[in-house]
Amino acid sequence: MIQLHRQEKEQFKKLFKQEAVDHFDDRLKVLEIFLNSENHVTVGELVSLIEENGHALSPDFVMETLKLMCRFGFAQKNRFEDGHIRYEHMHLGHHHDHMICTRCNAILEFQNEELEVLQLKIASEFGFHPLQHKMELYGICAGCMKDHARLMPLTLAKQGERVKVTEFTGGSESRMRLLSMGLRTGDELQVITNLGKGQMAIAVDFKRFVIGRGLAQKIRVLPIQEEKAC
Repeated sequence: MIQLHRQEKEQFKKLFKQEAVDHFDDRLKVLEIFLNSENHVTVGELVSLIEENGHALSPDFVMETLKLMCRFGFAQKNRFEDGHIRYEHMHLGHHHDHMICTRCNAILEFQNEELEVLQLKIASEFGFHPLQHKMELYGICAGCMKDHARLMPLTLAKQGERVKVTEFTGGSESRMRLLSMGLRTGDELQVITNLGKGQMAIAVDFKRFVIGRGLAQKIRVLPIQEEKAC
């Protein structure tokens, strides 16, 4: 990796000087600190890293430099589900896809040659010539699964998560309301929408339900992946 970063710096120097880009020394500092970070960084995060390394560069200057780095192929811009624009290294000849944790927002890179071959095969079957692609898988990382409380109220389940109903709390009245809706302990359900406020939409056996947060708070669930892992 050190050798690869050294090559990137040499090509950066050659291209930026060839294009007569101004403030070259400061832009080189941006590249060096960017290459030393293995994370997917926002402009603000990169500005903070630059300050930690004893340099003072404005966010506008850093953003402009990142745009130049993207234009010349040293960086790549991504916008994941959280809406933030993040930048990562773009090493020639290297391709990877991403897994994004919806709980802690960790971004995991992965490569799978069989998957790449399968994508080309599928494209060929449709007579399609792919030029580039990206894959983003959203879910829960191993660390969050380990730390995730075994039992939780339904209101804490994430959108798209599958959970198993373990018990109803809150007394006989709320229990009867839930039973009358057709919900039972042992049901496996999928969270369709959970916006953190207002009603939730869930599905059980291909049937949709809309439930208020107060009632959803009384449904205790267990993430299905955790249960299978135990």
